[in-house]
Amino acid sequence: MAIDFRTDPSRYRHWRLHFEGPIATLTMDVDEAGAIVPGYDLKLNSYDLGVDIELNDAVQRIRFEHPEVRAVVIRSGKERVFSAGANIRMLAQSSHPFKVNFCKFTNETRCAIEDASAHSGQKYVTAIAGSCAGGGYEIALATDYIVMADDGNTSVSLPEVPLLAVLPGTGGLTRLVDKRRVRSDRADFFCATEEGIKGRRATDWGLVDEVVARTQVMHTAYASAAELASRSDRPENAKGIVLRPLDRAIDGDRISYRNLNVAIDRQRSCANISVKGPEGRAPARFDEALALGPDFWPLAFARELEDAILHLRFNEDAIGTWIFSSEGDAADVKSHDDFLIKHRDDWFIREVTLYLKRTLKRIDVSARSIFALIEPGSCFSGTLLELALAADRTYMLRGMREGDESTPARISLGAMNFGPLPKCNGLARIETRFLGDSERLARLRAHLDRDFDAEQAEALGLVTFAPDEIDWKDEVRVAIEERAAFSPDALTGMEASLRFAGPETMESKIFARLAAWQNWIFQRPNAIGEKGALKVYGSGKRPEFDPRRA
Repeated sequence: MAIDFRTDPSRYRHWRLHFEGPIATLTMDVDEAGAIVPGYDLKLNSYDLGVDIELNDAVQRIRFEHPEVRAVVIRSGKERVFSAGANIRMLAQSSHPFKVNFCKFTNETRCAIEDASAHSGQKYVTAIAGSCAGGGYEIALATDYIVMADDGNTSVSLPEVPLLAVLPGTGGLTRLVDKRRVRSDRADFFCATEEGIKGRRATDWGLVDEVVARTQVMHTAYASAAELASRSDRPENAKGIVLRPLDRAIDGDRISYRNLNVAIDRQRSCANISVKGPEGRAPARFDEALALGPDFWPLAFARELEDAILHLRFNEDAIGTWIFSSEGDAADVKSHDDFLIKHRDDWFIREVTLYLKRTLKRIDVSARSIFALIEPGSCFSGTLLELALAADRTYMLRGMREGDESTPARISLGAMNFGPLPKCNGLARIETRFLGDSERLARLRAHLDRDFDAEQAEALGLVTFAPDEIDWKDEVRVAIEERAAFSPDALTGMEASLRFAGPETMESKIFARLAAWQNWIFQRPNAIGEKGALKVYGSGKRPEFDPRRA
C-alpha cells in the first residue's frame, strides 16, 4: 500500500486543532486503532508515520491559514500520559529504509516547528501532564518552552539506549546538549535511565523550563504562550490562505502534478523529475499573489516538489537516483523571484520563501543520488537553479542538437541564490560550493541575472560537465548506470559527507548523525536481531548483546 502524505484537518485521526485569537492549541489524541499499516496498536499516545504526517500538515496550516496565530500550545488529549514516543511494534516490524526515513521525516517536522519559531513569529509551548518518553519528549524539545506537572508521576525521558538499543532518532541527543545546553554528564545519566526525571531536578538540569502543580499546567502554558505571542510580528487581522488538496495523478510509473512530472525508469533505477516553470510573469501587486493563494507558483511548486520527494522516499526506496530537469521561460522564474525579494517582509511571502527553503532542504538530506540535466528550453534560474546547485553532479549541454532551432541552454544566478534558501549548514548552496572563496562569490554576485552558456557556466564552476551533442548521451548514460551499480549504502555515506561542507549547525548535526550512526545502529543485531532489544521488547525476555564495540 502506497503511503500518501496528503491530508487535511477533516481527515485527522490523531490531532485536534483549536484557535482562539493569537493562540492555537494542538492536541495529541492518538487513535489506538489508527495505525498507518496493520500489525500494532498506537497505545499511550505512541505515534507512527501517520501521526507525524498529520502533525506536519497541522504545522504548515497554522503558518499559512492562520496568520493571526502567534503562539501554539501542544498538549495531550489523554489522561496521565503525554506520549510514549515512536511506537515500538511499528519499528520492530518495519524495514530498515522505512525506519530511517521515518526518523528523517519526523525530524524534518520538528525542524519545521523550530523554523516557525525562529523565522515566522510563531512560538511553541509544550504542556506535559503525564509520562513523556522518547519521541514524545523530542516533540517537546522542538518547542520553545516546556511546562511540566510536578505531581510525583509526570516525567520526561529518552530511554532508547537502555530499552531498545537504538538512539533517540529524531534529534533528541543533539537538541538536549546543543539546544537546551544540558551538561553532558547529566545528559549521559538522563539518556541511560529508563524511568526518566521528574519535578525540580528536571528544571535544575534544564530538561524542562518550569514545573508547576498539575492543576496549573495548562494555565501556566497559556500564560507563557501569551507572553511569547506578545513579542511576535505576525499581523493581527490578515486573512490566511487555504491549502487545498494537491492535484496529483499516478499512472503506473508516472506521477503528474501541475508544475512537475516524475517518470520512473526501473531498469536504470532512476526517477526523472521534470519541473515546469511558471506560466507567465509574477503578479503585479501583493494582493493579487495573496488572492492566488495555493496557486501562486512558488508555493504551488514547493508543495508539489515536497510531495514528490516524500512519495519517492517512502514508496520507491529502490529508485536510487533522482534526475532533475526543467522547462519554461527563465524570465518568468526571475519575475517570481524578484516578487519574493521585493515583498519579503510580508507574512505570506515570508512563509512561501520559508516553505521553499524547507522543501529544498529535503533534497539535501535525502539518501538518493541527485543529478541535474540542463538542456535547451530549460529554466534553471534563481530558485530553480537551486535544484542544480543541490545536485551531486550537473550536466549542461554545450551548443545545440542538430535540427534544434531553440536557443542554447542558459542558466542565471539571482538574489534567491545568495541567502534566502540556505542549506542545513546555514549557508547558501552557492556559498557551500565555493566555501571560503569570498572573491569568487563577489564576482558571481556582480553578475546576478546574467545568462551563462555551458562554457561560461563550466568555467565559473556552476556545473560539473558541459559535453556537446556528440558526447552528451553517452556521458549521461554512463553516469546514471554507474550510479546504479555502486553500493547504495556506500553512496548514502559518501553523499551525506560531501553535501555539508563548512560549519556545523544543530540541524546539520542531527541529519548527519541520522544518516550515519542511526542508520548503522538500526541494522545491528543488538537492536534488530532475533534476541535484539527491539525484537524482545515487551516479551519479558532480556536482550542479548554482542559486547564488542566497533
